[in-house]
Amino acid sequence: MGKGSGCVPSMNRASVAVSDPHPTPDQPKSTAGEISRNLRIFIIYYSMYGHVDLLAKMMKKGVDSVDGVEGVLFKVPETLPMETLQQMRVPAKDDGVPVISVEEIVEADGFLFGFPTRYGSIAAQMKSFFDSTIDLWEHQRLAGIPAGFFVSTGTQGGGQETTALTAVSLLAHHGMVYVPIGYTFGSEMTNLESIRGGSPYGAGVISGDGSRPPSSTELDLAHYQGKYMATLLKRSLPLNAR
Repeated sequence: MGKGSGCVPSMNRASVAVSDPHPTPDQPKSTAGEISRNLRIFIIYYSMYGHVDLLAKMMKKGVDSVDGVEGVLFKVPETLPMETLQQMRVPAKDDGVPVISVEEIVEADGFLFGFPTRYGSIAAQMKSFFDSTIDLWEHQRLAGIPAGFFVSTGTQGGGQETTALTAVSLLAHHGMVYVPIGYTFGSEMTNLESIRGGSPYGAGVISGDGSRPPSSTELDLAHYQGKYMATLLKRSLPLNAR
């Protein structure tokens, strides 16, 4: 998966820089195979009532727990007018998380995309952002990059799986590599004692009417997915780049 280990890297996209084992006199010598920067997983999301935002921040903690990998949080642009958002009683967004641009997205080594469902499929705000990446698609700038999903739905049957599944087509057209979590989270994936969001397709939260906060299990699953993706990304590097 991802760059290295036999997969085709994205076109016109630089690989992770590795220190030169034979530096010039004006270049400080470093350990052979030392990576000059952390691998970066962009956690790009849309959150209306804050549920996806909470999962994204927990996912970043999971990514950051893996040495040599860091999570970077981004929001996608809002498409609804302020009047509509006020009528829907949407709380103010976290100004500390920047809005992603198409130009920035090519700097990532991996992705985790988060979004609420709309009738069992991806929210329009995230779809609109993907629609704006047509130039990247044309040149296959994102091909070979691993990506995963996490979602929020109002009910258990509201699209925990279909929302992620229908979004796979976005990755397919870009040539990105979809990374589900399967049942690797362990026994909590089959626990029937409590209501829980999340599925083999990725972490998730059930928000109800918008007032139900994520459970500890849902947050733990988000943390786990971040760590899982970071671990796989790090393993995908060629041996001489570790």
